[in-house]
Amino acid sequence: MDLFAVPETLAERRDDGSVVLTSALPLGPYWTNMVEPFRDTAVAHPDRLLAADRAGDGWRRVTYGEAARQVDGLAQALLDREAAGRPVMILSGNSVEHLLLTLACYTAGSPVVPVSTAYSLLDGSHAKLRHMAGLTEPAVVFADDPDAYHDALEVVRGMTGAQVIAGREEFARWASTPSTAAVAERLAALDGDTVAKILFTSGSTGLPKGVITTQRMLCANQRMLQRIWPFLKEEPPVMLDWLPWSHTFGGNHNLGLALANGGTIHIDDGRPGPQMIERTIRNLADVHPTVYFNVPAGYASLLPHLEADRGLAEAFFARMRFVFFAAAALPQPLWDGLSKLAASMGSAAPMTTAWGCTETAPAATSAYFPSGRSDCIGVPLPGVSIKLAPVGPKLEIRVKGPSVTPGYHRAPEATAAAFDQEGYYRTGDAVQMVDPDDAGAGLVFDGRISEDFKLSTGTWVSAGTLRAALLACSHGLISDAVLTGHDRDHIGALCWLTPAVARELAGTEEGVASSRAVRDALAAALARLNTGVTGSSRRIERALILDEPASLAEGEITDKGYINQRAVLDRRAHLVDLLHTEPVPEEVILPAPQLGG
Repeated sequence: MDLFAVPETLAERRDDGSVVLTSALPLGPYWTNMVEPFRDTAVAHPDRLLAADRAGDGWRRVTYGEAARQVDGLAQALLDREAAGRPVMILSGNSVEHLLLTLACYTAGSPVVPVSTAYSLLDGSHAKLRHMAGLTEPAVVFADDPDAYHDALEVVRGMTGAQVIAGREEFARWASTPSTAAVAERLAALDGDTVAKILFTSGSTGLPKGVITTQRMLCANQRMLQRIWPFLKEEPPVMLDWLPWSHTFGGNHNLGLALANGGTIHIDDGRPGPQMIERTIRNLADVHPTVYFNVPAGYASLLPHLEADRGLAEAFFARMRFVFFAAAALPQPLWDGLSKLAASMGSAAPMTTAWGCTETAPAATSAYFPSGRSDCIGVPLPGVSIKLAPVGPKLEIRVKGPSVTPGYHRAPEATAAAFDQEGYYRTGDAVQMVDPDDAGAGLVFDGRISEDFKLSTGTWVSAGTLRAALLACSHGLISDAVLTGHDRDHIGALCWLTPAVARELAGTEEGVASSRAVRDALAAALARLNTGVTGSSRRIERALILDEPASLAEGEITDKGYINQRAVLDRRAHLVDLLHTEPVPEEVILPAPQLGG
């Protein structure tokens, strides 16, 4: 079976400068709700593994047949407690229980409200959790560890009177409830407008908004993926995945892919970063995925281990069909390194990506063709209409289709502002066409419009584009960066180093950030970026290395590893001031003069 479908993209060019792109591939029919494909597999393959999570040195496993019985019990428990149709809040991270309760909520027509652990566990004030609880008024709240989540559970219970499921033993009692015909009747009453989830945005510019996610959105989006990845019909995916289910990438896209195609998901207890990546390495020894999803930070952490351990790399690529990234731009050197490694293993698995957001369920475009470049986000998925609308000097990508949200929960003004006059969702992301004359060549991400800023000269800076260029010029030294310079004379960069690369350059484990070799390498990267560039909007004149990682608790980074630019700039305003101080402080790094400073 072919890996990718053959894309065909249609373009309508309008007099106002906008371009509407659609796929010539028909979407075709899709399920009414996400419980249907899950139950189809439970009937046809009851002994197939659905999910597994870590239990010490082993795994806790649940098959489709076992899951179906527990889901029915949980759905009956919701019915018995008059919670069916009312929101159910989940405070803890990915787990077998989290999955089973989600499926039970789908069955009973109860919107699932998965809360990021940044709000339920790490934020002592619980300000955003209080906002979410007040907005959704859950009938039930669950956390798998009653001690760790005690305070959060009490906050929700005290505000809403929600019934509490605290811990796995209590969960098992709910799941063992004998089911009745009422469960099937409830399931039969669902339709595409039934709210499956309320997913909260990161809240980078205020309190999080609750994105209404319907069954139609989830089902249509998974059918879109089946159309562009036809091999899924014959090869149920096997995944190892850490991406949190409180976000759309992990909870809708990846988990949905397993449910829609009778696949298996192993819940990775690892994370990107030097402390947690070892758990992912351990898990890869047990699980040989057929498709792999991660964010650029995850691949930056994983690649050095794959390059250093041929056995690990062989296991990783043994069954791999494709390697997928999303949520942020992947530096081209990282793309090239992964592609080179795959080729050395004799693997034909390509790198690919897609683009979307919480409001689009999430995928709206996909690069289901060999592009060879890391910044290409592909072409519209079947059933999706993409409008490229001029906004100032950029083209905003807007989306319409069955996978797009009807709006925000209890926020009519925000909902009205989110759509244009034609009903396209305004994403706030900018794109460019790879080839203005060939819609099939795909789109490239051109940054968040809201992250762009003006220098004191009035010149606009395309922050997303310039950041990606800086990462590429660093040859892997910089793992991420936030650009500065709003109303300043020049652009600066707050930089996080890639630990493995920086340690190798420094030749030491301690004091890496102050190492002369590391500072010189960063200065050379700035010089490479600036060489031949005269405009102030495309030159980075100063950089500062950040020792402290981005804080999840403070909102500087999301659960999925995406940097919140605004939160970093606000929390580290003193470092922004330092970066632009005159005379230049010794901590600040300037471009290497011999290369073009």
